[in-house]
Amino acid sequence: MAHRESEPHPNAAMQRRRLICGIGATLGAAMVVPRGVHAQAAKAAPVGPPSTITQPPRDFSHRGAPTTYFTDPDVLTVDPAFDGLRQPNAPIQRLWTGALWAEGPAWNSVGRFLVWSDIPNNRQLRWSEDDGHVSVFRSPSNNSNGNSFDFQGRQLSCEHLTRRVVRYELDGSATILASTFNGKRLNSPNDIVSHTDGSYWFTDPPYGAQLYEGTVDAAGGPANKAGRLNPRLGQPPEIGSYKRELPTAVYRLDKNGTLTQVAGEDIVPDPNGLCFSPDFKKLYIVSTGQGPGDTIPGGKGEMHVFDVGADNKLSGGKRFSDFMIDGVKCGPDGVRADVDGNLWCSSNAGRNVGYSGVTVWTPQGKLIGRIRLPEVCGNVCFGGPKRNRLFMAASQSLYAVYTATQGAAPA
Repeated sequence: MAHRESEPHPNAAMQRRRLICGIGATLGAAMVVPRGVHAQAAKAAPVGPPSTITQPPRDFSHRGAPTTYFTDPDVLTVDPAFDGLRQPNAPIQRLWTGALWAEGPAWNSVGRFLVWSDIPNNRQLRWSEDDGHVSVFRSPSNNSNGNSFDFQGRQLSCEHLTRRVVRYELDGSATILASTFNGKRLNSPNDIVSHTDGSYWFTDPPYGAQLYEGTVDAAGGPANKAGRLNPRLGQPPEIGSYKRELPTAVYRLDKNGTLTQVAGEDIVPDPNGLCFSPDFKKLYIVSTGQGPGDTIPGGKGEMHVFDVGADNKLSGGKRFSDFMIDGVKCGPDGVRADVDGNLWCSSNAGRNVGYSGVTVWTPQGKLIGRIRLPEVCGNVCFGGPKRNRLFMAASQSLYAVYTATQGAAPA
């Protein structure tokens, strides 16, 4: 069952292994020094990542001491242009922890709550803005990944398990929007956004074809070639017969129900997160790594940008950024734009603690800011009553920080 943060700090064990070095009785302060700093000189052994980013180590839980800085030390200005976007006296807050892999945050402006997916636990969670209460919103969720709300306030969800896109109507019913293309089953829709003309655009990589986030192909399929894995275990009787049939791609679903491929894997391999510019003249698509059953090299952890024509066709595609920062790969996953067109991208830097979190870019592709989190970040969205709060679904936890700008609607 989901729970609000009440257990001991997850890094307590690591912190107990640190040495405490006094820096002077008159100061009455202490510095936490990783044991590996001394061990490395003796054994040249690899040093594990630090438990937190700042020194002294920061406790992100509700029990942690407030940051004593006017500006949060983990919201970093890379270029002065970011100073007008960050909220000086706003701390990063960890709102909740307890997921296995948090994804797909989406803000409901009428209900004033946030929905996000806990993919391996096969559920959607809801954080209420009024009192911070977290509850299970939908279970099972068919291992949903990306969520968003369209201009009519209806929730859109990409389901890994059923390999389809659904819409939850205002009367509580559900509509299957897309499950096949040219008579073949989709791979595992990942992220979805709405266009002002009423169309929906979504990505279809193969990441749901794994036991942890959905289920594998039926025996002989690309993600279960030897057939040793049983895709039916633990699933409803109608699940387990799908095999991967399509290459990865980006699709547009028009109001009339027509499904069109707008970008193939030859243009954007393994497409993941996506978003429009505020004027809907640009489409940004994240290309991540090789997925289950891929026969292509896969994406390179980059983002591409395209012009969106009056006919809703894409052109002029180019690489937006390779997301190499200080020699560290800060691989993007989810992305959202603010009202000025700046791109707020989740960052997965692996064990390079201090680079995971969020990177912020101008529409021209210039890095201007970073938000450091103690966990890999999967996806982000803007929300709150004024749409000026950035919510970050990061591994096991949900984080938030107020900004001095607003997200482009809808969330």
